[in-house]
This record gives sequence, structure tokens and C-alpha cells, in this order.
Amino acid sequence: MEQKKRPLKTLERVISKAGLGSRTDARGWIHEGRVQVNGKIIENPDHWVDMERDKIRFDGKPLERQDRLYILLYKPTGYITTYKDPDGRPTVYDLIKDIDSFIVPVGRLDLDTSGLLLMTNDTQFAERIMNPDFHVPKTYLVKASELLTDDQLDKLRKGVELSDGPTRPAKVTKLRDSGKHTHFEITLTEGRNRQVRRMVEAIGARVMKLVRVRIGDISIGTLPIGTWRLLTRPELTRLRQ
Repeated sequence: MEQKKRPLKTLERVISKAGLGSRTDARGWIHEGRVQVNGKIIENPDHWVDMERDKIRFDGKPLERQDRLYILLYKPTGYITTYKDPDGRPTVYDLIKDIDSFIVPVGRLDLDTSGLLLMTNDTQFAERIMNPDFHVPKTYLVKASELLTDDQLDKLRKGVELSDGPTRPAKVTKLRDSGKHTHFEITLTEGRNRQVRRMVEAIGARVMKLVRVRIGDISIGTLPIGTWRLLTRPELTRLRQ
């Protein structure tokens, strides 16, 4: 009879998946001697634990999985999506101080980009949304630095060459020309670093304003900037599909 494999995970991963903090936080807590396995303090974050047999305690209390939490935040510009910033810049965590559970951003929005940011303590959900293999579309409103021609917009639709390879075709809808600027909507199914900005630079322009307005069919709607709300159950179901 084939022996059933035991569910082994590293100690830092177990703590992170429980929703108490990031893996970096977990490593720090373990090094500080705040974690016990079967009554013994373990200071090695890479210590393997058996999820079915081992008893883990954090600060003397049994480790318990936190309730799953999924929120939609309207991130303003000027905020970064890391937990702490060595330069003292504001982070998205300053906007969710009333949330007790530790949650992490699903992907990133850079300092000068505003809009829809999902945050959760469900790592599997986050990984699915970020994984380009699942082709979850992300939609942005863009203000370009100049008037763009139909040919330039068509290049975005077909995909452009970047330093890390060609982009997938994008859905691009021109909204209007205003003064010296073209405003358009672009939907991507991949999530490279600063991808929209780099794509616009590849066609000879720059991004003046960038707002993410949708992930999948989940829209930022009328949510005031700098605030958050819980995702609804139907929204979660649609994102998981």
C-alpha cells in the first residue's frame, strides 16, 4: 500500500499562511524565539513541520488560521504597496489601520499610479490572480503625454517589444483627445513591472496619469479614493472563475 505523504511545510510559511504576517515578519518572529513547536522554541525559519502532528504556538498561544479577508482599496497616488518604507513614505497600510488581520496586496501599483488594489490574507487566491497563466484582465485609464495616432494605439493592441520580451496583445479603446493629450483605456492579461508605462514609452510617448479601474469584471465603481470595502461573495466567485 502506498504510504500517504505527510503535509510538511517550513515554519515561516506555516505562520505566513495562517495570516499573521508576511514571510519576512514570520522569519523575524522565529529568530526572536516567539515560536514553539511541540513545546520547544524553534529559531530556524526553515524548520520543517508536520501540519497534522506538530503543535505550533506563537507568543504562547496555539497558532490558529485567521478568517479569510478580501478587500478592495482605492489607492491614491503617493502611497507605496509595501508594509514599511525606509524613506518614510506613506504606505497602503496607513489606509487600513482599522483592519486587525494582516493582509497583503495582490500585485503592485507603483507610487504614481492610483486605483483598484486587492488585498487579502488568502495566499492561494492572491497567487491565482497574479499568475499570468490565468489571464486575469486588468484595466487601466491612461492619460498620454501627447496626442496619439491610430497607428500608435494599434501597436499597443498588437503588442510591443520590451526589454523583457514582447507583450501580449492588449485591448485598447480611445476615449478622447483633450488639448495635447490622448486619453485611452487599456486592458492587459499579464502583469510585468511598470508594464503600461513601458508600453506607452515603446510607442514614443509617456504616461501622465494612470488609474487601474478593474480587475476581471470587478470595478472600483464609486468608492472614494483612499477608502476600502469588502469584496462581496459574488465578486469572489467571479474572480476565482
